[in-house]
Order: sequence, then structure tokens, then C-alpha cells
Amino acid sequence: MIHIVFEQANVEALAKSFELDATLVGDIIEIKDDFAVGPLIDIYDSYGYQQRRNWWKEILEFSPHHQEQLDIVDDKLTVHNLIKQLDEDADLQVWIWMGQNQHDVCSYYWLMSQLKNYQGRIQILYLNNLPFINEKGGIFYPTHLFEIQPKEFIKAKKLARPITLSEFEVDPDEWKKICNDNALVRILEGGKKLSSKDERYYDKDILSVITPEFQKLPKVIHNALSKLKIQTGDVFLVWRIRLLVEEGKLTAQGDWSKGWKDLEIKTPSGELFE
Repeated sequence: MIHIVFEQANVEALAKSFELDATLVGDIIEIKDDFAVGPLIDIYDSYGYQQRRNWWKEILEFSPHHQEQLDIVDDKLTVHNLIKQLDEDADLQVWIWMGQNQHDVCSYYWLMSQLKNYQGRIQILYLNNLPFINEKGGIFYPTHLFEIQPKEFIKAKKLARPITLSEFEVDPDEWKKICNDNALVRILEGGKKLSSKDERYYDKDILSVITPEFQKLPKVIHNALSKLKIQTGDVFLVWRIRLLVEEGKLTAQGDWSKGWKDLEIKTPSGELFE
């Protein structure tokens, strides 16, 4: 059995459950890209893949450990090796774990569109609006796998079902439409329904936490992320802040080339955004 998840925190959470249920034990593969943001045109072709990689290179430019982040993402090779394993072992089963968030759903679409030849051997486990028990014994509805306790994975495994032939026909078409929208942001509306938004989608949330006085960039990021109803990554938010500075909508103090730590951001001329 091979488990596939879409965040490093999910790898760690799932691995802990193996100690409680030996039937879950298997290799865990992480798809590392965040397909909820960035260009997707011709994503399966070399040109489209390179366009996306170039975009990530641009927005990671001043982030901590940017080169390391860029180098570790080779999801094409990950899928190539997965398909090779499926071809070599006819009994191998793949379980795709998905939380109710646009990051996981976009990654699911990107991945499953390449696995149609293995219908019947690809299981999906989607925590779609399902109740779980938290550490305090209360009921909650997780949006990410890492939010659930290790023992709850034993309950979650009962959700496993094969991706149907119908889904292998319909879902890649839905994904193709999303890719062809040529948008830079995707959000989850419910179920597996995605909608495309332009790159300014999070700007209002960013501007809402900017003050007339300079604030350290890490503080701005933290405050913005804490207010987001629909989450995205800190790197994407910082990229938008850089562009808002270039447009004169924000003022920055510090040297971008030295990283985020000492940069400061405020509203221009001390004005306050509503």
C-alpha cells in the first residue's frame, strides 16, 4: 500500500497512526507543489511545467531557504516513480488522502488525471464535511488531515473507496477547465468544486492588517494569515505585498535581498485602509 498526501504535516500525522493500526502501514508519498496558486496552462507539458517553475522562482526569490524550496519539488518524478511501482506490482494499492481545502483538491485533480490506467487500484479518502473528535473530546470538522488525532485515522480509513471510472472521465475534464482559466488563485466552493480567482484575491485581506506605522513583515504575514477564511501560503502573500509596494499601495523599508526578517511595511503617507 502507498499513501499519498499533499502537505508535510500530513505525512507526520498519518505516520503516527501506523503505531495504532498495522493495517494502515505503507509508504507515504507527499506531492509538494501547491496547485491552488500559480499558472496551470499546459501543466503536463514541458513548456507549461517550466512556466510554473519560473513563476515559483519569482515568488520565492526573497523567501527564507528559497533555493532549497525550489529544489525539493519534483512532483513529476514522484508520479513517474509511482507509475513504475504500479506497473511492477499488480497488487499494489494507492490511497489518496484529501482534506476539504483547495490545496488538497487541486493536488488530487493534478494527480488522478495521470492515473486513469490504474482504475480500481486507486482509493480516495476525502474528509469532506465530516465530524471528528479533537483532543478535548469535542466534535469538530477538520479541513486538513494534520488536524485529526492519530487514532482518528483508524476511523477515517473506513472512508476509503475506489475512484470510479466515471470520476476518471469527469474529474480530468473539470481540472482541464480550471487549468485553462489561466488564473493564479483557486478556491474550494464545496465538495470538489473549484473556482478561479485573479491574483489580487487576497489583497483586501493583506491591506486590512497594514497600519500607518511600520510593522515587521513577519508580523504582517502572521496577522494576515490569522484573518484569512480561505488559507494560502506566506510566500504567495509576500509576493503580493511586493507587488503592492511596486504599485505604490504600500510602503516598504529595508532590503528585500536580505530576506523577510528586517523588512517593514506600512500604508503610504500614513493613510489607513478600510
